[in-house]
Amino acid sequence: MWINLILRTVEQGLAFGLLAMGVYITFRILDFPDLTVEGSFPLGAAITARFIVMGTDPFLATLFAFAAGACAGIITGLINTKLKIAGLLAGILTMTSLYSINLRIMGRSNIPLLRQPTIINNIEGFIEGIGMNPDYVSLFGFIIIVFIIKILLDYFLYTEMGMSLRATGNNPIMIESLGVNTDVYKIMGLALANGLVALSGSLVAQYQGFTDVGMGIGMIVIGLASVIIGEVVIRSSKIPLATLGVIVGAIIYRLAIALALQMGFAPTDLKIVTAVLVILSLGAPTLRKFMIQDEFADRLMERGSSDAEN
Repeated sequence: MWINLILRTVEQGLAFGLLAMGVYITFRILDFPDLTVEGSFPLGAAITARFIVMGTDPFLATLFAFAAGACAGIITGLINTKLKIAGLLAGILTMTSLYSINLRIMGRSNIPLLRQPTIINNIEGFIEGIGMNPDYVSLFGFIIIVFIIKILLDYFLYTEMGMSLRATGNNPIMIESLGVNTDVYKIMGLALANGLVALSGSLVAQYQGFTDVGMGIGMIVIGLASVIIGEVVIRSSKIPLATLGVIVGAIIYRLAIALALQMGFAPTDLKIVTAVLVILSLGAPTLRKFMIQDEFADRLMERGSSDAEN
């Protein structure tokens, strides 16, 4: 029972790892508070479900989901850079608009995919064909998908365009003085991030067998929690380790949620569980500092006592 639970939870964590990578791009690389995530996640799921139901190849439907998410990011970027609307408000406006758009795309609030061909089914069929244990087929499939995308993202962030993107978030004034158009790179970063988020929504919808218009609620918190937990677990500024960290963070987050449910927490309690996880992750360095200071003080007191006795 526990092994099966852990396997299913790790699979979910890998799917949400793409969401975490998207949030990492906006939150850490661009330093942009992007709430478009809560609209682009269900957008990817809605696009995928609609095309699959229409008979489109699931791989092609998944690519359409990525493209749709990228378009959502471009809209947020244009609102911010061209209309000079604050990034937080630009994301909220796009997110709000996407709720109605997602309903239009789906035609109703929920689309089941249980009897439809999905990318998960195709990967499972291929892996089973080479004789792998059926219990690990989905897990292995998600590992392949997520780590191929991770490697491509790592490579891109070390290219000239990727370095300019990183510089745009780190020091926009300096990069502008070198003749780089920061607005273009900000829009590109938001497009890439929301494309990954929509791709995550597409995979989650195909994995769980349905798409719901409300499945994006709280996704920004899940993404931030994954990024922060990953940074605590893997403390490195190197891009390959940082992106690995957010994937690990997403898996740890899903394991923590599964553990909370097993301990008797109601599904309605998961929001406060998430908040506590984020607080503990953010406060870990401070708590560690206090623990070190207290330990140092105790040692000084013990040494003082021993000196007094002598």
